[in-house]
Amino acid sequence: MENIIRDKRKQRGLSQEELAKKCGVSRQTVNAIENNKYDPTLALAFSLAKELETTVDELFTAD
Repeated sequence: MENIIRDKRKQRGLSQEELAKKCGVSRQTVNAIENNKYDPTLALAFSLAKELETTVDELFTAD
């Protein structure tokens, strides 16, 4: 699964640490998701979308 989380996070001026805190996960988790090494749970995907002011469908695409 591909994603545009890094792009959206940078557009909002957030660090990985800041986004992680807002979503209740570690910075390493955000890093792994951004690098397509970890697929988030559905709950985390919705939390990321909320914090990045977008939709889950926009954040993630099948590769």
